[in-house]
Amino acid sequence: MTQGGKAVTSGNVLENAVEGTLLAHKYVQVGSDLPEKKRLECLLNSNNIIKRYAKQVHVGKGIYGSEITVDFYIIGSKSISSGLIIECKWQQTSGSVDEKLPYLNLNIQDCYPAAAIVLIDGGGMKPQAISWLTKQVGYNQNLLAVHNLSSFIAWSNNHI
Repeated sequence: MTQGGKAVTSGNVLENAVEGTLLAHKYVQVGSDLPEKKRLECLLNSNNIIKRYAKQVHVGKGIYGSEITVDFYIIGSKSISSGLIIECKWQQTSGSVDEKLPYLNLNIQDCYPAAAIVLIDGGGMKPQAISWLTKQVGYNQNLLAVHNLSSFIAWSNNHI
């Protein structure tokens, strides 16, 4: 398997853990059979399901004008009634994911239609990069928190 293929597989493991957490909190997935560009509308209009989420949701254009898709978009949180976006970033060995954090931060700040949290894990990201993104929580009103998997699970027990 290529290094890129391994990265995708590892990232999927993190996303599966997030999905398992959502399911444990009684969230229901909607729109999985729809194209990414139709999932947000489905999510927002599925009012008969109080706690719902969609994966790989197109939310519009990013800071460069290109299309952006978020990992998870949830509706029905106890403490975040307007919706919550969850972004997952896994890096097991040193690489370039941490260099993409400023781009992610600016998209969250300027382009995301809801507040967001970022889940970072894998042990390969530069600690300084994680620290930098965590400090952005105070400056970026749309960035609520930066978590690793265990802190996300603890946080979710009180907030979703």
